[in-house]
Amino acid sequence: MVIGSRLPSAFGLTLDDWIEWTEARSHSKFRAKQIVEWLYQKRAKTWDEMSNLSQSLREELKSAFSLDRLPVIRLTGSKDTTRKFLFRLHDGRLVETVKIPANVHFDGGQSDRITLCVSSQVGCAYDCKFCASGLAGFTRNLEVEEIVGQVMAAEEESGESVRNLVFMGMGEPLANFTRLTKAIAILNAPWGLNIGARHMTVSTSGLAPQIEKLAELPIQIRLAISLHGASDEVREQIMPVNKKYPIARLFEALEVWREKKKQKITLEYILIEGVNDSLAQATLLAKRAKGLDAKVNLIPYNTVEGLPWSRPTEAQQEAFLRVLTRAGVVATLRREKGHDISAACGQLRLQQETAEGIVSAER
Repeated sequence: MVIGSRLPSAFGLTLDDWIEWTEARSHSKFRAKQIVEWLYQKRAKTWDEMSNLSQSLREELKSAFSLDRLPVIRLTGSKDTTRKFLFRLHDGRLVETVKIPANVHFDGGQSDRITLCVSSQVGCAYDCKFCASGLAGFTRNLEVEEIVGQVMAAEEESGESVRNLVFMGMGEPLANFTRLTKAIAILNAPWGLNIGARHMTVSTSGLAPQIEKLAELPIQIRLAISLHGASDEVREQIMPVNKKYPIARLFEALEVWREKKKQKITLEYILIEGVNDSLAQATLLAKRAKGLDAKVNLIPYNTVEGLPWSRPTEAQQEAFLRVLTRAGVVATLRREKGHDISAACGQLRLQQETAEGIVSAER
């Protein structure tokens, strides 16, 4: 898979991959370290810029790999300074990425650093009933370089480093497990983008086996679960994945995660009027969260054209929150960012380019 070129992308390789590539061509592995420094620290745009590499090696690299970036074809700004990128992939597909401003509440806490909400797939196959990303179905997984490329493009556009990543954009990250984890390795490595593992959160709809597999990796990333229902009966109305991995199976996987990792799990809970916002659901959610020592992030439903849901009143939102906090659960009611540009939670939508311009994709 390539971006804008017939050549493989240079941004899909780890340092070990580069060492293997250089040594196979009788170059010192030290050259691999120089290459990744040019790619990620110096952000070289051409191979010819890599002045401490021999001309012959630069020519080899030029004929083997592309340095193309993800092109930004639209950048939308919100009144709250949230920014939404629309990227064109090599095959003409489009994905969205959201840059969330500093000094905002996010994921149950306060952040004074820029957070990037990164996509992992083109569309989504999991059809969560509150979310726009799956309305046109699933197209394909993003490649490693397409995941890494979103972060690099956001940094280069603004001139600011991204220090917090949440894999909560388009797609189910754990359904693209191999590429996701390789991208995380590049994003986390000192020779790569050097983003701390504790500043990266993977959000999943609840793929229990993949959660257990991710728990085995030594990297101390964070985990967020799109729960959205405290009982199977309620959750299945919102999350079709619950039929395959019901709450009991999901929470088994979360116990495995707790055994392996130090960070608290975050339970994401979209509040939908008349569906999952009852105080009975709040009481059961509090019980489940306490059992895991998990945080809860409450998110009032964000409007999506074509979906029938509504958000509860602010009074009901606050009442739901009080049930959790009085039970001793660490919980946050997150007011949306980027709602006015359809960049809030659940609003990222699969799009396509036509002769008439960029339009929402349809099934």
